[in-house]
Amino acid sequence: MTQTQRNNLQIYDDVSAQWWSDDIKWVRTLKNMVPGRLKWFDRHIDWVGKDVLDLGCAGGFMAEALAERGAQVTGIDPAEQAIEAARVHAKATGKNIHYEIGVGEDLPYPDASFDAVACVDVLEHVADLSQVLAEVARVLRPSGMFLFDTINRNPLARLATITIAEDVIGLLPKGTHDPEMFIKPAELTAALQRAGFDIGPQTGLGPRGLTRQLDFTFGPLPSKAIIYMGVATLPGRTTT
Repeated sequence: MTQTQRNNLQIYDDVSAQWWSDDIKWVRTLKNMVPGRLKWFDRHIDWVGKDVLDLGCAGGFMAEALAERGAQVTGIDPAEQAIEAARVHAKATGKNIHYEIGVGEDLPYPDASFDAVACVDVLEHVADLSQVLAEVARVLRPSGMFLFDTINRNPLARLATITIAEDVIGLLPKGTHDPEMFIKPAELTAALQRAGFDIGPQTGLGPRGLTRQLDFTFGPLPSKAIIYMGVATLPGRTTT
């Protein structure tokens, strides 16, 4: 029996042609998570007029939602075909979003380029977490905000995201995640502090209901045991 490949990022390119079709249940799930994330993120930032980087944008669900809130959005992702799908959909819907192919460890932007960086469903996939956070800090302006979510590393999170979501109900393709790459909140807090961030609030994220297609809807939850969201801010300019 062949062992399942873990942290398989090819899945995003594999479904790029159907990213915006609503035909694939797990892609619809990713789309359904965006309003739940923003229900909480919106409490911490006014997006209007902000230069925002969507780090790990895939086919553009979060990027388009941020553009609709009045942000000037740039999206970046290593999945070339997903990026092309994002470009095509943004053009078709009249959204001015700049998309690029690239990775978080080596962002192709000058220092202090953005007011905010959004990074959802990404940190548990990256090769070098510390380098990604250093790059985020570099491209943020003083007082810039980093808004993120990721998956906790514990037996309950592994049960929910691997055994149930991937292996039993097929909410995600098998091999989407490597549970060894999940990140405990205390670990991420420490890494953010090393990168120079001031730590803001955190909360959980999880299912809150069902759609007519029997897909989960999502929203903030008190427990950070499985998925958790957070914000962190760079210190502002100092005056002499």
